[in-house]
Amino acid sequence: MNPALISAQAAVVVPTLLLIDDEPNILSSLRRLFHGNGYRVLTATSGASGLEILEREAIDLVISDMRMPEMDGARFLAQVRARWPDTVRILLTGYSDVQSIQDAINCGEIYRYVNKPWDDHDIVLLVRDGLERRQLELDKRRLEVLTARQNDELKALNQSLEAKVEARTAQLKAEHEATVAANNKLKQNFITTIKIFSSMIELRAHNQPGHARLVANMARQIAVKLDLAARDVQDVFIAALLHDIGKIGFSDTLLSTPLTLLHGDALGQFRKHPLRAAELLMPLEELRGSAAILRGQNERFDGTGFPDGAAGLAIPIGARILALAADYYNLQQGVTVQRHLRADEARSLIVGASGTRYDPNVVTAFRQIVDNGDGTDKGGVELLSGELLPGMVLARDLVSRDGLMLLSADHVLDARIIEQVRDFEEKSGRRLTVRVRNPKGAK
Repeated sequence: MNPALISAQAAVVVPTLLLIDDEPNILSSLRRLFHGNGYRVLTATSGASGLEILEREAIDLVISDMRMPEMDGARFLAQVRARWPDTVRILLTGYSDVQSIQDAINCGEIYRYVNKPWDDHDIVLLVRDGLERRQLELDKRRLEVLTARQNDELKALNQSLEAKVEARTAQLKAEHEATVAANNKLKQNFITTIKIFSSMIELRAHNQPGHARLVANMARQIAVKLDLAARDVQDVFIAALLHDIGKIGFSDTLLSTPLTLLHGDALGQFRKHPLRAAELLMPLEELRGSAAILRGQNERFDGTGFPDGAAGLAIPIGARILALAADYYNLQQGVTVQRHLRADEARSLIVGASGTRYDPNVVTAFRQIVDNGDGTDKGGVELLSGELLPGMVLARDLVSRDGLMLLSADHVLDARIIEQVRDFEEKSGRRLTVRVRNPKGAK
């Protein structure tokens, strides 16, 4: 025989029936009937002996006669119900005793009752239905227990997953914050490097100390006033810091000669500095926006500028801003004309060139700024080095009188930096004025 078939047959559980009646011939008839239908059949002649069998055997269904000596069927089935509630209970009665049947129903909670004489077919179907109902009830309970256990396991798993998700989320958040902080630090260091390089260019170009930062601050304020995007504002600011980088190879004579006095080869060389500036920055992807601005810084709104002769809106907006900001301070420092103009004189010349040399919209933004101040950053409070405390934040770059940038704006001062500032003053013999934003918020 096929081993798999044997295993399947062995797995089939044959239901066990317990028949109880004090009349041997009735027990014999019932035993033959149910044994022939494939059931395992046990018998007892009294309620007491039936209880003894139930204590030893796993009984699926009991059929008990009602009229028995010492213990009737109702009392017997009531004990079965109390002690073995999963066992199906059927009452067999030969009398039309309604009260006895009610007692059996109420006390024993019987499944059905059968009158004597019974119909073999009916009683077999009744037993089969009772066992099927019992099996369904047991399966239901097992499923409920299994479901409850799985729900508990799922709940525990969800709690574990939630804890893991929270932990991972916290980790990712910390990593993100660390990345953002590192990126911000990198950007700050990048701008600081640009400012240092700008200071070096100023030393070579014989400009007054802080000239490039004045131009850059004005250009940034105009860009903000015109609602440029943050990235475009930064490109303008960086371009302004480096607007003289193309002059790095000029001779001292060329650098010190006002623009209005340049002629011939000197003027030709000067006109190449925007191209040279763009070429120097173009290899750096981060500075390509600034490179385009530097290329167009000497274009004129009316199209008569250089190097490309671009006109109007064809000139990058950053270049239109830089052209005005640079000229405003160049006019005051004698870079453009022979004499140093006052700020109001430089303003008048720029306003008068609106629509020719400069973009009228840029001129309007410029006027709104200078008419409310001088365009420089007046935020914060000025302190002497002896008044500095750890935790204070620089409101603007700290620059020596020679134009050397010592510290970048937004730098948070600590005890070591403050000591270095005081040491610099002692060695240079010059006092520094430091502008900070939070003198009361120092740690």
